[in-house]
Amino acid sequence: MASGFKRKGHRFVAQLDGAEREVVVELLLQTHAFLAPVHRQTTGDPFDDLVATLGLPALADSEADAAQVPRDPAMERLLPAGHHDDPAMAAEFRRLTQHGLRERKTANLAAAIAAVMAADGDKVRLDQEQAQAMVVALTDVRLLLGERLGLRTDDDADALQDRLESADEDDAAEDDPQLYLAAYYDFMTWLQESLTQALMS
Repeated sequence: MASGFKRKGHRFVAQLDGAEREVVVELLLQTHAFLAPVHRQTTGDPFDDLVATLGLPALADSEADAAQVPRDPAMERLLPAGHHDDPAMAAEFRRLTQHGLRERKTANLAAAIAAVMAADGDKVRLDQEQAQAMVVALTDVRLLLGERLGLRTDDDADALQDRLESADEDDAAEDDPQLYLAAYYDFMTWLQESLTQALMS
């Protein structure tokens, strides 16, 4: 049975069995794949190719964003707009900052994945840097899961918690994929809270 993170000297240690580690790694990997920076191929145009090497999308891509091209709502949660009242300014801000933000987020996710996969038996041990990367990575996993579950208010979260608590009494719950996602969300929330408390102790 899992036990959350606790501070042990200069390390943060949790106990997760093989199945629990597999779930954590899979959710981290899926979030990493979702956030991975998009690399454009070279075009032969010197300016466009220079822009591409900096990780910036082409100006045409920025114009498409300004034209209100729909984005995945989960991406809006993970990479929020820099300006809500001016779509053109928001698109330009996104063009200039999104690549770097994606790189930082995926670096944290990769560090978290490596730390869980390096577990010593059932013990996941993190140093200070890994613990900070893990907290950020778990936040991104929870944002992605929360959007997929439609969690936007405290009432949404309370309703989901009620469904989870009554799921054991409902035989049909086994066929509800939303409840599996909700259970994963609940587990990742608990894991993140334990690590946050250990970091603050």
